[in-house]
Amino acid sequence: MKPMFRAMLMTCLTALVGCASLRGGTQPPDTGAPGPGSLVEHCDDTQKEISKQADAMASPYGIDQHVEKNFSGRKVSWLMTDSAYQKFVVQTGAKNFGRCNDVACYLFAAPAATIQGAVEKAKTPDGKHDPAVLGQALGLPAKNFEGPLRMMTLDLAAQKVCARLPVEADPGVWKCTTPEEKDCFKFGGYTSGGVPEMMVINAPVAGTQVAEIP
Repeated sequence: MKPMFRAMLMTCLTALVGCASLRGGTQPPDTGAPGPGSLVEHCDDTQKEISKQADAMASPYGIDQHVEKNFSGRKVSWLMTDSAYQKFVVQTGAKNFGRCNDVACYLFAAPAATIQGAVEKAKTPDGKHDPAVLGQALGLPAKNFEGPLRMMTLDLAAQKVCARLPVEADPGVWKCTTPEEKDCFKFGGYTSGGVPEMMVINAPVAGTQVAEIP
């Protein structure tokens, strides 16, 4: 996926281009208490099948392990320029965030703490943000974050939203054409900047918190 598009959607950290291989983590100790259910439980049959295939490719670390390691709070965030937010969300009266087809709307999102931390780090004394600092923190071009932004935050567990590992067939994915390319999608669950990401299906506009970033 092109960096500019994903920055506008996020993720774009919608925004996020080229991923490294999914990295595994240490499993938490078994306390005997039931843990939170899989986010895939909220997917329809089509997305469940895609998630199953993605998990097989990433084995032994599928979406559940990815969430446990990197999205423990099950809250995700992404950034959009204010102009993109007005054009694609407000003016269209969108019900869901992301790139949509006749099946669903697809959104790349990162851990909320990661996005919020990057935004906080990029704050300037005049109350605005430094695009270069934000871009460096997220591994994206500074130009993707110029001007006023909107930061969206969604609690996947509370809203019972479907999420899975991103795959090459997802709408908007910018496929690699040569082995040397970096700013293109590579399966695994991480951006080229090392930021964890997941594919959120039908992220509801009504259930998402939106903050203005001057």
